[in-house]
Amino acid sequence: MSLVRFYPLSDLNTLHRQMNRLFDEITAWDNTNNNTVLKPAVELFDNQDSLTLRVLIPGIDKKDLDISVTREAVKISGEYRHQEENKDNGYYVSEFNYGKFERTINLPVAIQNDKVIADYSDGILTLILPRVEEVKNKVFKVNFSDEINPTLEAN
Repeated sequence: MSLVRFYPLSDLNTLHRQMNRLFDEITAWDNTNNNTVLKPAVELFDNQDSLTLRVLIPGIDKKDLDISVTREAVKISGEYRHQEENKDNGYYVSEFNYGKFERTINLPVAIQNDKVIADYSDGILTLILPRVEEVKNKVFKVNFSDEINPTLEAN
């Protein structure tokens, strides 16, 4: 039987590092944009011919939204603006989150980004994202040509 040395301080330091790493992961913000604090919740549905993306962003004005769409992703950003604090009217506490937000949603299929339809009502942004017609589903008729390509004849 061999002797195994026990180092309680080493084990304690390892536990301390692991706990610090865990708390860093729990409390970490998205550092892609230092001003980005909030990420709105999203739902993405598949409707055969299109995708429907719903984003929960209550209490924001349309003019404070910026929506960019590519064939593969949707980027939504905006800002919740802080109203002036008025202590004369009994303003005691505010638990609202103010500041900029940004969310990029990668799409599972390519879409026609020039035909996106947007609607914003009751704090929910709804985007209808029409799918790109799949090339493999298209059938092309091939016709024979009577002329021979001169470049092929020379070889």
